Amino acid sequence: MALYLINLPFAKEGLEMAKRDSEAKVVLIEDGVYVDASGAGEVYAVKEDVEKRGVGSRVGDARIIDYDELVDLIVDNKVVNFA
Repeated sequence: MALYLINLPFAKEGLEMAKRDSEAKVVLIEDGVYVDASGAGEVYAVKEDVEKRGVGSRVGDARIIDYDELVDLIVDNKVVNFA
C-alpha cells in the first residue's frame, strides 16, 4: 500500500500511478486540492489547504484531514511524492 502526495504540476502523473494501485491512498496537498482525484483510491485533502483556497465544496468525496492526521498517514505508509 502506498500513500501518494499530490500537488501541481505533477498531479496528472501521480493520479495515473495511484489509479493503477488497488490499495492507493491519495492526499491532495497545497494546489493539489484543485484536482479531481475520483477513482484514485482512498482520497484525503489537507484542511488548511482546502480552506486557504476556498474549495471546500469542490473536493468531492475526499476526507478532510489536518496536519496531525497527515503525519500519521506518512508514518504508516510508503510515500510516493508528486509534490
